This record gives sequence, structure tokens and C-alpha cells, in this order.
Amino acid sequence: MATQLWVGLGNPGPQYAFNRHNVGFMAVDAIAEIHGFGPVQKKFQGWLQEGRIGTNKILLLKPATFMNESGRSVGEAMRFYKLELNALTVFHDELDLAPFKVKVKQGRGHAGHNGLRSIDQHLGADFRRVRLGIGHPGHKDRVTGHVLGNYTKAELDPLADMLGAVAGEADRLSAGDDTRFMSDVALRQQA
Repeated sequence: MATQLWVGLGNPGPQYAFNRHNVGFMAVDAIAEIHGFGPVQKKFQGWLQEGRIGTNKILLLKPATFMNESGRSVGEAMRFYKLELNALTVFHDELDLAPFKVKVKQGRGHAGHNGLRSIDQHLGADFRRVRLGIGHPGHKDRVTGHVLGNYTKAELDPLADMLGAVAGEADRLSAGDDTRFMSDVALRQQA
């Protein structure tokens, strides 16, 4: 049985809870709920929950360091559990994907995402990312307001569908079948 660390990116505090930037937090919360993870523990400058998906032990971490310092929290957890980068999966909001689209990619750049940039600086870039689409507002001057804005009422149903699909297909991620995960998530969202 392998141990994997799945990190949801977001900002701590109730004022950020429904921000698009916090969709990574929302994803790991949905996974914890659907898969019956254990209670939340305060560890590694964040909140940690342990559970199993398939044959793997999964550690869910939500860094409480604010987005631009996420790498500190993730680095502590990685060192404590003696994990290699291939055991790390990060769930984050993605401007360059249409709202509620889900894509998985391995490594590469951070595209200006401060949470990913921080993890890259602390650990290197070669980890798996689950990109949760929030769409682009159209002009770069509107990006910050969009990213830090709350989901609208009209977006809540598709948001719930996406989070449910991600959590429901988490066994594919756990097994390393990223392609099947993406196609099964897309199928669930069309249902």
C-alpha cells in the first residue's frame, strides 16, 4: 500500500470559503466526505485528514498558510512522511480552463498561480496537478477580482456536480489512471 499526499489549495478563513481560488479546498473536502476520511487534525501548518482510497493511504492536506506560502506546509508534510514528488497531487483553480472542466497534468509551470509557485520553490515542479477550471474573466485587469470572487448562485449546481464527480472518481486518481479519471469525471458531469 502506497501513501499519497493530496493537497487542496485555498486561503484560510470564512471570508474566502466560497472564492473560486478556494476550489482546491472544496475538492479535498468533498473527497474526505464521500470516502469517509478520519477527523481533521491540525498538522504541518494546515489541516490534515487520513483515509484510504482503493489500496492506497491518502493524506488530504489544506495548508493554512495562505496561498502564496502553501509550499511551506506541503514541504513539511512531504518530509515528515518521507514522500517523493510522485506521491504528491495538488488540486487548484485554473484560469485557463472553462468553468467546471477538470484536467490532470504532470509537472511543468505554475502559470502565475501563487500556490503552485510556492510548492515549486519548496519542492520542485514535477508533481501531479488536478486543474479545476474557473474560466478567465476576459481581461487581465479583472483576474484578481474573478479569482478572489465568490461563486455565483447560478454556478453552485455545476460546482457541486464537478466536486461530486472529482470525489466520486478519486479511486482512478489513487490508482494513477489520470486519463480514465478525466473521462469519467466528464461523463458524470454530462449525466
